[in-house]
Amino acid sequence: MAHSTSLKALVVAALVSGAGLALAHGNVTPQPVDTGSLPDLGREALMENPFREGNDHGSLNSDAVEVGKSGYAGNCAGCHGIEAMSGGLTPDLRLLTEWDDEYFIGRVMNGTERGMPSFKNSLDQTAIWSIRTYLESLPQPE
Repeated sequence: MAHSTSLKALVVAALVSGAGLALAHGNVTPQPVDTGSLPDLGREALMENPFREGNDHGSLNSDAVEVGKSGYAGNCAGCHGIEAMSGGLTPDLRLLTEWDDEYFIGRVMNGTERGMPSFKNSLDQTAIWSIRTYLESLPQPE
């Protein structure tokens, strides 16, 4: 009888923990990102990261990495992990090499049906592309 009670308690604990994790993802309060002296990139979605070296604002790459690091910490790390090292519930953003720039901007601006919130009304493009630049600066996992 004690074995049955312990098993029930274990099952209940697992279900409660799982429900908490499911509810936690997507319930994000967007944090403002100070983009400093980086240029305002406007509202029309750009299809290529302007802060990547060799692009329009590539000379600002290192500044964008710093802005993106702060923006990531306040808006993305809660779900995608510190320095994009996911714990397994969400994608490890360092490994998403198939996410080209166009896919990235669409995903971040529009969110997903599986819980990622839309950031188009809370982050401007300068902040979003800075986060992308920060992600690209991280070392790939071994």
